[in-house]
Amino acid sequence: MREDFEKAFKAFDCLITPTAPTAAFKIGERMQDPLSMYLSDIFTIPANLTGIPGISIPCGFTKNGLPIGLQILARPFGEETLIRAAYTFQENTEFHKKRPAL
Repeated sequence: MREDFEKAFKAFDCLITPTAPTAAFKIGERMQDPLSMYLSDIFTIPANLTGIPGISIPCGFTKNGLPIGLQILARPFGEETLIRAAYTFQENTEFHKKRPAL
């Protein structure tokens, strides 16, 4: 997995992925389904396993008003690039200023 990321970072400064395979779910909604809870983190696990920096930022809402996250990944020790990319996205969008519907 680490070699795949090294190869990708030869061509790109950052990688953009969803934070999760689904939009946010209501609090307590998946408490009885541990596998579903685990799979909600499936896109964030590679950064932890490979030691690369990642950040999740708001990037929208579902039609039901639940938040959607955008994950940005950078090469090892690329935190400055990572933060600049996240900052640039937030400076050019309004998602971080909005709150989910109650």
